Amino acid sequence: MKIVLLESLGIPENELKKYAKELEQEGHSFRCYEKNTDPVIQTERAKDADVIMLANMPLSGEVIRNCPSLRFIDVAFTGVDHVDLEAAKEKGVAVSNASGYSNESVAELVLGMAIDLFRKVPQVEKRCREEGTKDGLVGRELKGHTVGIIGYGAIGSRAAELFHAMGCRILAFSRHEKENVPDYVTYVPLEKLVRESDIISLHCPLTPETKGMMNAERIGMMKKTAVLINAARGPVVDSRALADALNEGRLAGAAVDVFEMEPPVPADHPLLHAANCLVTPHIAFASEESMKLRADIVFDSLKVWLNGGQVNTVLSR
Repeated sequence: MKIVLLESLGIPENELKKYAKELEQEGHSFRCYEKNTDPVIQTERAKDADVIMLANMPLSGEVIRNCPSLRFIDVAFTGVDHVDLEAAKEKGVAVSNASGYSNESVAELVLGMAIDLFRKVPQVEKRCREEGTKDGLVGRELKGHTVGIIGYGAIGSRAAELFHAMGCRILAFSRHEKENVPDYVTYVPLEKLVRESDIISLHCPLTPETKGMMNAERIGMMKKTAVLINAARGPVVDSRALADALNEGRLAGAAVDVFEMEPPVPADHPLLHAANCLVTPHIAFASEESMKLRADIVFDSLKVWLNGGQVNTVLSR
């Protein structure tokens, strides 16, 4: 089998060589490339591949359809909305993801962002560098506040666990409610969660139903003292509506790790200039530990597929 990795997996080169050596010892060829989002270049690199491996780089139907030998797409990411699944389905190409690799990494960053927002860390850090004091910038503790988790899956439930440990009340909303949830979690309708939460953290996938979920109307339902954290998918939030609410003082703050596009984010993006908005260039999933776990998952998935099975299935063969 010819296996092509179209972008870095974020692990040391010596670790990647170990995975490559194992595959080559089993008679497979393995090539890896630096990230390039040009479909023409992607096609040239993968045109003879049986397997394409990638992380969060867009993979269009054009590329998939122009790879006649392609049989498996191994995605080193949880979400797969950057891969044209319709094209893969048309060609009978199996797709697996790396679900679960970043649960801890994302949940920990969300907690850190909440603390930064509540304690006004960006503002007081700037004030300190300007030889100023905390005057007028005294923050709040998390304890005793209500956290609304939208999307109570693996990451959302871990975030809820961390917030609970900080003494927060936990509300949750999901399309499908889990059974046997901890007694500290209360499922509520979406509007109730939005109205009652002091912190809203998004952990839902991007689907036609969730696109624009946090629009002007729902943002308008939030408490003036509340904050919104998005480490899920950018289009789940109406960026302009969120920026307007922040700039007009109708919302206390926001932390945004994901946008409508992968970074670099254009300099004129409204959230880059919004008041009390902490922004990061899609880092929630990325820690040394999560990158190693991700590589383990995708190469294990590849081995299973090469032996006739499939795990972490998004589209079956």
